[in-house]
Amino acid sequence: MPLNLPNILTAIRVVLIPLMVIMFYLPVNWASFAAAVVFWVACITDYWDGYLARKMNLMTPFGAFLDPVADKLIVVVSLMIIVERDQTLWVTIPALIIVGREIIISALREWMASVGKSDTVAVSFIGKAKTLLQMFAITGMLGIEPSSSDAFIASDGWYGAAIFSLVAAAILTLWSMVTYLVAAWPSLKASN
Repeated sequence: MPLNLPNILTAIRVVLIPLMVIMFYLPVNWASFAAAVVFWVACITDYWDGYLARKMNLMTPFGAFLDPVADKLIVVVSLMIIVERDQTLWVTIPALIIVGREIIISALREWMASVGKSDTVAVSFIGKAKTLLQMFAITGMLGIEPSSSDAFIASDGWYGAAIFSLVAAAILTLWSMVTYLVAAWPSLKASN
């Protein structure tokens, strides 16, 4: 592993995943909040590793591989534990959409890179907005346990805001997936 600050931050994000899960399941009343803090720290490392890699010209093939893997792992794992705890369609359906899109776009990016057209599926503004909504939603949902089986009538409203953000992120997820597939379609069609 090339040791530079961006790669170290990315590796820290990977290490934070099991820590987040452990915190979430601790039998203490502050477990959810602690898991949310760990997730938020991981989000901060995601911003800084990319920023520093570009700013200090420290981009490496290892970092280019590990960064999206770390991003997808922490999102998928956090959504899995939230779905397991909350067991409501308002959480499960958006989580399935987000995870499904990540698998499809990862496969598409890998295939496009193999045919030399990786710039066709570069990150867009929609993807960045989706990521911000996901970060807010997951942080909120990890940190606030719903007060009822219907998340939209949670007592404090913050959980409802997190659910709304997750649904909005799922909508942007579908939009960005369609955008990527449309951009890649000529290459996909030509490969037949």
